[in-house]
Amino acid sequence: MIRAKILSETGLTASAGISYNKFLAKLASDQRKPNGQFVITPKIGPSFVQDLPVGKFHGVGPATSAKMNRLGIFTGMDMRNQTLEFMNANFGRAGAYYYWISRGVDERPVRANRIRKSVGAENTFSSDLTDFDAMVAELEPLIDKVWRHCESTGSRGRTVTLKIKFADFEIISRGRSVSSAVANRGALARLAIGLLENAMPLPKAVRLLGVSLSSLQSENEMDSQLDFRI
Repeated sequence: MIRAKILSETGLTASAGISYNKFLAKLASDQRKPNGQFVITPKIGPSFVQDLPVGKFHGVGPATSAKMNRLGIFTGMDMRNQTLEFMNANFGRAGAYYYWISRGVDERPVRANRIRKSVGAENTFSSDLTDFDAMVAELEPLIDKVWRHCESTGSRGRTVTLKIKFADFEIISRGRSVSSAVANRGALARLAIGLLENAMPLPKAVRLLGVSLSSLQSENEMDSQLDFRI
């Protein structure tokens, strides 16, 4: 029903993952992209994880994956064969997390009402861009999308980040934080476009631009902080 509602309201397809904990649900969401869903039941959870390459584990980045490979850990089963002491010694505080997810165990609670700390939008272009005005024109709908989220949720943020991906897939980012929350769409646009202007001239053609607003707070949080300062 959720996927159908997304399609009817936005025209976009969505995939979904369903399982008995957050880690496995996230893995399941990758199985039927771009328009399907997949269920990992308690019965198949441990076996599903054991055959998975460690690079596919959410929370295991390229550097950690390479380190695991150097230690002879290539799959979930390889990880499961390690002791908790070994994982802690080699991966610090993350060691226990890796130890348990290799067994299909993730006790992190789902917080359905958690306030998002950032919101962003990005777009890949059919033709690479080099002209500043053309990039600004592409930024405008991204800024609109970010601000619509802020308006619909009543949240505001203080840090604006511009993401730039070049034609050779190199990615850079530029950010700016302000002392008080961005108050309106115009202020968000000025900050985002200002970051792009400061980055000009860019050394290569641009394939993708993205805008995000972070350090989000709800109106209640902002009001309570204002009361405290008063």
